[in-house]
Order: sequence, then structure tokens, then C-alpha cells
Amino acid sequence: MMGRFYELKFDMDTAEDGSTSWLVTVPAFPEITTFGDDKSQAFNQGGRAIEEAISARIANGDDIPHPLDKDEMQWGVELPLMSYFKCALYMLCRANDISRAELQRRLGWHREQVDRLFRIDHKSQLDQIEAAFKAIDVPISVDIPLPEAA
Repeated sequence: MMGRFYELKFDMDTAEDGSTSWLVTVPAFPEITTFGDDKSQAFNQGGRAIEEAISARIANGDDIPHPLDKDEMQWGVELPLMSYFKCALYMLCRANDISRAELQRRLGWHREQVDRLFRIDHKSQLDQIEAAFKAIDVPISVDIPLPEAA
């Protein structure tokens, strides 16, 4: 399973009046530049900007950079799980030349139902995501460490 993180870079910016803010860039997405009044706000803005960049790239049919493992960076933001699934589904369909029309045929769904699978801001149901991965013959693997006895 690929990582779920994208690296953030922070630079403190000082205005002429002495106020400071944090400039955020994302090496994997050169189009992202955002900021926050403090590092926490900048971190949150960076996460939202990444999801917006992914949405734009999906809408334009562009490549999406692979997320990384957390240990590969100093500061990283984790993709929410549903965003990760949608991103992975898009990347896998592109890599395997599976169009949305083909996915629609395999699932037996209406076009709008399939399109929603690729909308980061749409609240898809897990069973729909699972069905889409099955339709492209890719199993979803989940690794949750469980206690010895529950």
C-alpha cells in the first residue's frame, strides 16, 4: 500500500508592519502556495489545498503524484481515507486504461454515480468505493493493528 502523506514546506514571512505568517508550499504540487497566521493554520490550509489540487487534476485528467510514507518527510499532511481511496482509484484507472465509461459498464451504474467516485468533495459510501475497486480487480487492503484479546 502506498503512503497517504504529502510533504509540506514552511517558510516564515514577515510583513513590513512586523506581523508574521507562514507560507506553505507542497513539492509534489508546484501549483500550491498558501499561508496561515500560525503554523497550525498553515498546516490545515496546506491539507485543504492538496485536496483541491487533487480535485483539479482529476477534473483535468492530469497525473497525480504518489503520496509518500510519513517517514519520508519532515512535515507531512495525511490524506483523509476517502480522499485517498478516490485518488488511488483514479490513479489505478488511468494506469490500466480503464475509462469512466468502462468502469460504468463493469459496475452497471449510471454515469453520475461513477463520476461521484472521483469527486473528492462528494461523500461516497465505502461500499461504493469497494465495488469500484472490485470492478477493476484491485483488492483493498486495510492494516489495523488489533490488540491480542478484545
